[in-house]
Amino acid sequence: MTTTAIEKPVERKLDRKEFNKIYWRSFTLLASFNSERMEGLGFLYAIMPSLKRIWGDDTEEYKEAMHRHIAAFNMTVAPSPFVMGIAIAMEEMAKDDPNFDKSSINAIKVSLMGPLSGIGDTFFWGIFKVLACSLGISFASQGSILGPIILLLTFNIPNFLTRYYGLKIGYNNGNELLTSLQRSGKMKLFTYCAGIVGVASIGCMVASWIGITSPLSFEISGSSIVIQEYLDQICPQLLSLGATLIIYKFLKKKNANIMQIILWIVAIAFVCGCFGIIA
Repeated sequence: MTTTAIEKPVERKLDRKEFNKIYWRSFTLLASFNSERMEGLGFLYAIMPSLKRIWGDDTEEYKEAMHRHIAAFNMTVAPSPFVMGIAIAMEEMAKDDPNFDKSSINAIKVSLMGPLSGIGDTFFWGIFKVLACSLGISFASQGSILGPIILLLTFNIPNFLTRYYGLKIGYNNGNELLTSLQRSGKMKLFTYCAGIVGVASIGCMVASWIGITSPLSFEISGSSIVIQEYLDQICPQLLSLGATLIIYKFLKKKNANIMQIILWIVAIAFVCGCFGIIA
């Protein structure tokens, strides 16, 4: 009886030199931040050494992998290497197993963005930043040159350590977890659940960041009818959701022109704003 490649332990292939490259490249995650793909280009740049090692002998697969990881990605930067480690482990599994569902790679990336961003924001922006600034200001107010030094050390030491061990744990333990899921046949279920979490995270982002409302109101029989109140009863942030879905439909077109879409958004928003249709 023969066994498939996925039933064998996946060989560790991420050596120290490659690990260091990815670790230092992870600091460029925000260097190319943009409204379309956010940190996607930085994510791709960080893991390109691994993608080249895994798929370098197959040009088409290499291109497909790069397109896969240039997709929109956005989360707190410090825990991002954890997701990079898991993504690399999954790419290796995809290389070893022709039947591996490659769409699950992005599904898991998206599903981890929300939870890890919540944890990262709490610790790095809610705790470490406040603590670092408090200590730094305390020393600086006394005229000590240690003020900025302590600020930088207090904030960046946890940042560097989180990146290092996040990448290490994500690759090593993530690989073992994914291999176990693949063996048990639960990968499809996990991917499906990850997709649900990802869509829910995107829904939260739409409601929190866009916030389109309508100030329109009418007088009927002496009663004031506020359009936004009725829209909220149907679905909170309904206008934001509708605008997002319409824009997404245009973006999905084969020859979508991003700049043209942006100009249309600006023009429509300007006209609607002038006539008091939306705010």
